[in-house]
Amino acid sequence: MRIVIKTKVAQDYRQVFAGFNEELFLALVPPLTPLKLLRFDGCKLGDEVRLRVYFMDWFSEITAQGEREREIFFIDEGTRLPFTFSYWKHHHQMISLVDGGCEIVDDIQYESPLFLGPLLYPLLYFQFWYRKRIYKRYFGA
Repeated sequence: MRIVIKTKVAQDYRQVFAGFNEELFLALVPPLTPLKLLRFDGCKLGDEVRLRVYFMDWFSEITAQGEREREIFFIDEGTRLPFTFSYWKHHHQMISLVDGGCEIVDDIQYESPLFLGPLLYPLLYFQFWYRKRIYKRYFGA
């Protein structure tokens, strides 16, 4: 399954990438989500993020990171996932806009065992849609 959420913000794409840190990561967690951050290395190739949601561990590794003309991106892929997921790949893009600012793109691909994928879709969509207001607060509307 795939979810794509795009958010326009006022800051330059390089500034936005520099702002993808532990503080922002924690701010992006929706309210009432019992999340414990176990490790946050950053958003560069080989970095790891480890967290516990409820009683389940979720570990991801940055498997790609780079810069193209007018774009910075990184990809995190799940290496240890809760039982509700069998695959996770999250492509983060910060794309420079001609009229100023940039567009943050959250492009998520996931797979779940049995029938869980469609059931999780609305919850995941909301979780990433919720990020839009946080991005705008951190990086300007």
